[in-house]
Amino acid sequence: MNITLALGGGGAKGNAHIGVIRRLQKEGFHIKAVAGTSFGGIVAVFYALGYSPDEIEDMFASLDQKRLYGHGEGEGPSLLGLGGATKWLKSVIGDRTFADLKIPCILTAADLRSGREVLLSDGSLVDAILATIAIPGIFPPKRMDSFELVDGGALNPVPVAPARSLASNLPVVAVVLTTPLGVPARTWTIPLPAYVPNVILERLSRLSYTQALDVFIRSLDMVNRAVTEYRLAVDKPEVIIRPPVTHIDVLEQVDVRAVAKLGEQAAEAALPEIKRLFSWQYRLRRAIGV
Repeated sequence: MNITLALGGGGAKGNAHIGVIRRLQKEGFHIKAVAGTSFGGIVAVFYALGYSPDEIEDMFASLDQKRLYGHGEGEGPSLLGLGGATKWLKSVIGDRTFADLKIPCILTAADLRSGREVLLSDGSLVDAILATIAIPGIFPPKRMDSFELVDGGALNPVPVAPARSLASNLPVVAVVLTTPLGVPARTWTIPLPAYVPNVILERLSRLSYTQALDVFIRSLDMVNRAVTEYRLAVDKPEVIIRPPVTHIDVLEQVDVRAVAKLGEQAAEAALPEIKRLFSWQYRLRRAIGV
């Protein structure tokens, strides 16, 4: 039973992707290609490199999440940096490129200069990851060639079409991490340095600029959810898996293993629907275009 995966963005929620992959593998599904956006892009690359879900979980769980978001040398303007994340990615992935992957993989980004989606499928894996996770304004854009790239979720939060392009004859299973429409928008918790006293944080929260940022982020959350639903309606993945992670902030420090477990549970619930894709009735309908 061969499938293709489209792993959506969602920051810390993306650890659920690990559990989804683990449960699908356990059930006997063979993932032949994978596309990823934002955190989904990180998981996609590690999986495509040949790491098992258990190995990915162990690596992510051992990370000091407090050290990921410092500014690195030469980074552009942003609220937070990716200095720590860049150092860690280089230590694990090194100079490997898309040519080193075991299965086909595409990451998505959005180019500020052209206003278009950019599909990343060659060159440095570290550079591609830094582009797909560059949340606009929060993290610095990644400059590559003539592009100024930010998080792929700005235009395509769940990369169904890119996943389908990798293996057009296989069903696409999309893993969606965004909150459904109609649920109140929430503000992301922005991780600030640990040495900032609580009294300062409390005062900052009352500033008009901080309150304005709250309105902006909640509005951005609604836009992101709407774009997700519109893209899913157009691109029509064969199956959608929605892990119950909407309570998790994008940049929250999480228990990686607990979030991965939520992904396993969601994949378990979706197994009957995925298995139906391989029934003779489904294959017949697909063959005659019904």
